[in-house]
Amino acid sequence: MENKHLEQLSKIVGQENIKSDKAHMIAYSYDATRTRFEPDAVIFPKDKFDISAILKYCNEHNIIVVPRGAGSGFTGGALPASGGIVLSLERHMNKLLEIDMQNMLAVVQPGLINMDLQKAAEAVGLFYPPDPASEEYSTLGGNVSENAGGMRAAKYGITKDYVMALEAVLPNGEIIRAGKKTIKDVAGYNIAGILIASEGTLAVITEITLKLIPKPKHKKTYMGIFPDVTTAMNAVFKSLASGASPVAMEFLDALVIKALRDKLKVDLPEFAGGVLVGDVDGNLEDEITYQLDVLEKSFKENGATDFIVASNDEEAKKLWYARRNASPAVTIYGTKKLNEDISVPRSKLPEALEAIYAIGDKYGFKVPCFGHAGDGNIHVNVMVKDKNNEQEMEDGHKAIEEIFQLVVDMGGTLSGEHGIGTSKAPFMHIAFNEAEMELFRNIKKAFDPNNILNPFKMAL
Repeated sequence: MENKHLEQLSKIVGQENIKSDKAHMIAYSYDATRTRFEPDAVIFPKDKFDISAILKYCNEHNIIVVPRGAGSGFTGGALPASGGIVLSLERHMNKLLEIDMQNMLAVVQPGLINMDLQKAAEAVGLFYPPDPASEEYSTLGGNVSENAGGMRAAKYGITKDYVMALEAVLPNGEIIRAGKKTIKDVAGYNIAGILIASEGTLAVITEITLKLIPKPKHKKTYMGIFPDVTTAMNAVFKSLASGASPVAMEFLDALVIKALRDKLKVDLPEFAGGVLVGDVDGNLEDEITYQLDVLEKSFKENGATDFIVASNDEEAKKLWYARRNASPAVTIYGTKKLNEDISVPRSKLPEALEAIYAIGDKYGFKVPCFGHAGDGNIHVNVMVKDKNNEQEMEDGHKAIEEIFQLVVDMGGTLSGEHGIGTSKAPFMHIAFNEAEMELFRNIKKAFDPNNILNPFKMAL
């Protein structure tokens, strides 16, 4: 980037809020994918007016701008893959602006950490349910941009279900508001809905209004032990169809269970081929008892060998420890983990997993799976033994492509919560026909005709 541009941009934000030294370029070059693309500069705007001025200048001079929160994404959505400026919202735009008790909503800046909002809401008896695994460090702006989910999605839904309104800056610098603080709003197009999961390609989000709900008074943790993952997956959709409404219903397959036992010495039964773990909640003890009774009955009717209920918080933490450590445990199977977060209709879970394991066998890979069984979201991990072996890596990507095709054919999708970014962009043709892709491109052009804002993500 020419120095004259850096000089002009520094006049907008102040010299202390623009960096172009090597250390900053490296620090803002990667996310959880570990793929690296160095930007030309990093800018830390102080408010929406800074962002407006930055985008107006960059739009006039065809300078690429990539919005970024905490950089915790799994698909490269916030990576400066085409160079340009990283617009970091973590330093200054990270405040909780309001908790409105009367209307049960929160107004936040995009750089606020998810967990900070959860704690603030719970301190006043309210509840913000979306809980991505990255909740302790991911930002709410990033959560909205990727439409993040989490373990509580089975009962409470995902980020989009809580977004009431957004303030955003368009690529030409204009500031807009999309949505209202009202429960109902059908005036005009649903622009907020379009911005959710747009991965920073259409506008820069500067303020978010989120729905809160009353915090349930009681919660219990359960675990079902199954002889194999097929019986566990059958229990998922059958128990939900029987009237169970768990907060979470997470699963571990036999490979994950073995990895947890061998690597982390987790106390899971040696014979277990599948595990379901989760929480139930409610305001009355009777609600908790009813939910647990429905789950236990359905689990055992579908082959569960044991049903465990934690009697206190310490026991609950022990039950959840296995699920929370599934990802690091499976590294015993290889030096490179090609992890995807495909999603299928819940009734297709048994069939999907069986077919995924068959694809792994075809290419000689172990494919441990875990994730959010309650909403059909599977974390698939194709484990490459030697990441330096080109043939193994090529076969790994072939296996991933076949898995994508499989789940789309089942009525599923390429991503349940991680987004598309750069990692899954080459596979968009599997899920969408050319007419649909052209519609996406036209939406992008309508918002960003000069293609300066996070270009070429999602194959756009």
